[in-house]
Amino acid sequence: MAQIRAGIGGWDFAPWRETFYPHEVPVKKQLEYASTQVTSIEINGTFYRTAKPEHYASWAARTPDDFVFSVKATRYATNRKVLAEAGESIERFIDSGLTELGDKLGPILWQLAATKHFDADDIAAFFKLLPAKLGTRKLQHVLDARHDSFLCDDYLKLARRHKVATVITDLPKFPNFTDITGEFVYARLMAARSEIETGYTKPALKQWAAQAQQWQQEAKSGKVYVYFINGAKERAPAAAQQFIALL
Repeated sequence: MAQIRAGIGGWDFAPWRETFYPHEVPVKKQLEYASTQVTSIEINGTFYRTAKPEHYASWAARTPDDFVFSVKATRYATNRKVLAEAGESIERFIDSGLTELGDKLGPILWQLAATKHFDADDIAAFFKLLPAKLGTRKLQHVLDARHDSFLCDDYLKLARRHKVATVITDLPKFPNFTDITGEFVYARLMAARSEIETGYTKPALKQWAAQAQQWQQEAKSGKVYVYFINGAKERAPAAAQQFIALL
């Protein structure tokens, strides 16, 4: 179903106790509350440590029926000199319990190190290692390429051939992709400012909302994921909520 989802990265961030969560919401109920305020959450902790099936099952059980998570894949698969050698790490991550999310499993984010240069053969080999399905479920993969060498036609062609989306961001220090390479669009907006209550000005959020609607028309699946993440992180929930309201 065509849709635009928006949200934040994780749900446990100490400053959000002041800027996002009502005082009556206990720490143990933060996910339940956050998942009623945004339409998707990017699970970040899985980048650093392996989650267990019971973790994924709990996250699924504690969120609304129409909620969707994206999951950041393990750094052991992506923070390496030769990505073509990541097969075992990829398999271990995919088999760690993702199936427990059921219909709430959205895109899988593969974030490269900022020092990783584009190597056509290595990236092609890595893409071939990414499974197309988990059981009967079609998987959605997105690459967060953080080196400017990826801003080339060879990369765009390769990503399109393998139907891998590419992270679009607004932070100048990372590559500024504007091309759609997968069947969906995945944006990580990272330029929020702490002095603005909603992280971004209302005109800026209106522009991003309009852009998301355009992406929705252009993406084959009609699916768009927009996460307000990093930057002035304490403002991320307010930015996501205002963005959703503008949609």
